[in-house]
Amino acid sequence: MILATLPIDGRRLWADLMTLAEITDPERPYTRRSFSPRFVEGREWLSRQFEAAGLNVRIDSAGNLIGRRSADKPNAGTIMVGSHSDTVPSGGRFDGAAGLIVALEIARSIKEAGIRLWHSLEVVDFLAEEPSEFGLSCIGSRGMAGELEAKSLAYEDPSGERLDRAIDRIGGQTSALADAIRSDIVAFFELHIEQGIVLETRGLDLGLVTAIAGITRIEIVFSGSADHAGTTPMDLRRDALVAAAETATFVAEQARGLAKRGHGHFVATCGILEVKPNAANVVPREARLVVDARSDRRELIEDFCRNLEAEIRQIAKRSRVECSRHAVLSDTMPARCDEALLTLLRASASALGFSTMEMASGAGHDTAFISRIAPAAMLFIPCRNGKSHTPEEWAEPEALSSGAAVIGEAVLRFDRDYRMD
Repeated sequence: MILATLPIDGRRLWADLMTLAEITDPERPYTRRSFSPRFVEGREWLSRQFEAAGLNVRIDSAGNLIGRRSADKPNAGTIMVGSHSDTVPSGGRFDGAAGLIVALEIARSIKEAGIRLWHSLEVVDFLAEEPSEFGLSCIGSRGMAGELEAKSLAYEDPSGERLDRAIDRIGGQTSALADAIRSDIVAFFELHIEQGIVLETRGLDLGLVTAIAGITRIEIVFSGSADHAGTTPMDLRRDALVAAAETATFVAEQARGLAKRGHGHFVATCGILEVKPNAANVVPREARLVVDARSDRRELIEDFCRNLEAEIRQIAKRSRVECSRHAVLSDTMPARCDEALLTLLRASASALGFSTMEMASGAGHDTAFISRIAPAAMLFIPCRNGKSHTPEEWAEPEALSSGAAVIGEAVLRFDRDYRMD
């Protein structure tokens, strides 16, 4: 029988996760959008659980909910564990929330076991990890990393509320945003469902996340001529959609080729396609598409973007259309997870009898921003059929307990092995 160092209570962990899930818009389970009344209600419940776990609770100036247990050594630094409680519309019960409740269970277990830590311990609920109504994601972790820009604070949601006022409304203080920036974090751990099928397909317990992919989004607009679909000869058409379709095919082929190199994670998608005038009997005069490319290796993204730009020119020429717009909408760098913390997670999993594999995350996470100011690492648990951001999202209770045990063990190993006077 495998025994965890910490007395992780799997039933309690599961019950708490399901309780948080019930704090949702009833007509859209499971929905707890950042800044909404349901989000605030969820945080009120979380605050009570944090306090019951012996944590001192506060909301920092960037709007992050933090529960803290101070160190025996005041200057020893802070071990932080957490994730986020907000969801996408009609999302799931596990994305974000699983990592947050696991962090809470670890803090509770340490308290109940009477373990004294050299370092301070914090459980954090980052504000608005998911894309918010203000058009920005990872708001709280950006703030903690000092990367929440002034121009972003002026973003407005559909009702006209500014982001800075929304942060203040839920307990932050954007007039003192610099106070949220941290330099004391010595280790950060986040558990998350994989949001993919690799662990499940291979029958493995846990994924050690080596890096979080950078994401580049490119907008391309082709302009042709709107002509009658029945009377315009094929060789005289200037069909913008033909160019867009050829571009989408090129994106897929390039992505498969880069992925097959075996030098890192690479995926690319054309997720947006808009056609004008969008009529069955009219040759399209304009086609807009947005390419989403992701990789844990910056050089792969750069190769892809160069090849795409060159190919777009050739596609436009072949299709007798113009590329009227080619613009990078957003571009984030890949984030590497800390090797020392990954070693701790690997050793902890091995000691507890769990199988692991190294893998990159193709999705964005708060860990990516925290990694810019502190050593950070992620642990994946399997999720059924890779489903995420949907009510069907599911992880087994045993997987949650396994992840909690491994991160809890890693926290204790870090606290023991990384003590500095």
